[in-house]
Amino acid sequence: MNIQFIGGVGTVTGSKYLVTQGKTKVLVDCGLFQGLKVLRQRNWKSLPFEVGELDAVVLTHAHLDHSGYLPVLFNNGFQGNIYCTPPTRDLCEILLPDSGHLQEEDARYANKKGFSKHSPALPLYTEAQAREVFPYFQTVMFGEELEIGELRCVFQPIGHILGASSVIVSNHKSSLLFSGDIGRPTDFLMRTRTNPDSPDWIVMESTYGDRNHSDVDPISALGQVVQRTIDRAGVLLIPAFAVGRTQSMLYCLNQIFERGIAPRVPVYVNSPMATDVTKLYQKYHRYHALTEEECQTVCSLARFVRSEQDSKKLNELSGPAVVISASGMLTGGRVLHHLKAFAPRPENTIMLTGYQAPGTRGSVLASGARHIKVHGEYVQVKAEVVQIDFLSAHADQQELLAWLAKTTKSPRGVIVVHGESTASDALRYKIKEKSRLEAFVPDYLESVKIG
Repeated sequence: MNIQFIGGVGTVTGSKYLVTQGKTKVLVDCGLFQGLKVLRQRNWKSLPFEVGELDAVVLTHAHLDHSGYLPVLFNNGFQGNIYCTPPTRDLCEILLPDSGHLQEEDARYANKKGFSKHSPALPLYTEAQAREVFPYFQTVMFGEELEIGELRCVFQPIGHILGASSVIVSNHKSSLLFSGDIGRPTDFLMRTRTNPDSPDWIVMESTYGDRNHSDVDPISALGQVVQRTIDRAGVLLIPAFAVGRTQSMLYCLNQIFERGIAPRVPVYVNSPMATDVTKLYQKYHRYHALTEEECQTVCSLARFVRSEQDSKKLNELSGPAVVISASGMLTGGRVLHHLKAFAPRPENTIMLTGYQAPGTRGSVLASGARHIKVHGEYVQVKAEVVQIDFLSAHADQQELLAWLAKTTKSPRGVIVVHGESTASDALRYKIKEKSRLEAFVPDYLESVKIG
């Protein structure tokens, strides 16, 4: 087998790994580059292989950094199947059109305001183009063996988000485990991840490869932020990913109110996509840790805002209240309008709920900036800004090493991917130090022959 690293190296975005065995070519993940401009520009560049020769795409999960490039792949001539679990398919049918719609909206707004360097500004793909991908999805159950030409694939639960999986890719001689994004053993919503078994090689994510999460009690810590904001009669604005993070926040807020850590206040989820995703958590309750009754309680906590008119009304909101809106790194969407409305007011709080990739507005806020650029204009930040890491859906360094230690026999090597350069190299070093395994970090577009 040969593997080429077309994304997800030196960065946590754009994950794409081309596996070749004889005449069979399979792309594991098909992610969108996000964050820094130099990374986003890669979305517009030609792929380093003939798209028409690709047999299939295998998705570990639905997050856009793993699936968001699919419409571009089809625009460039791909006509094969996309294999994934049933929840991943349904999530992609929400996420991909929304991604196209947001890109169209951003391009339209840029053209209206004239702040783009391109004339006219164009979306990478449209909502309609994203929907053209749907007929090519084929679902695979956990543990079921999938045959694609000369390769075999098996999906295994990995936690992280609804339907997320690791994928074992094998030929008749060797096996290669793609970890996907590895969930935490203490996740509120997701079931326990599957151990890595005994692959010959492991391609392992390293988002938090250089650090460990705080060991504070998440509910109590979040409750303190909620209470502080309530005391100021402010609005708590929570930029949160529509998949996983929004549902975790609803769970935590429900616990905060149920335990009396803070009094109940109105909670709004202003994201049509998050609204639809939350319904999927109810549909696929067997894929996560909550009972049907618990899921219903959590999902009924908030008022879900759909219309643009109701979204605009939230900008006039006076507290105390909580507003959850995508995206989690403030890269686009309705949350940007809320940021403009709430950031200049000192009684409010902006809570960043996880990793903020370099180049995103979230990372700018987390660095302490008191002015932030939104829609071509600078907005003053007087609100309290809080960043938390204990709700991350990614395993930290200690948890990554613990997962790797569960192999039933030592792999021949570990290839460290999907992390910023410092995080990937730190994990590589720890793997060699703690596990005595051969480990390395590949370069962008590097090819490696294994087996």
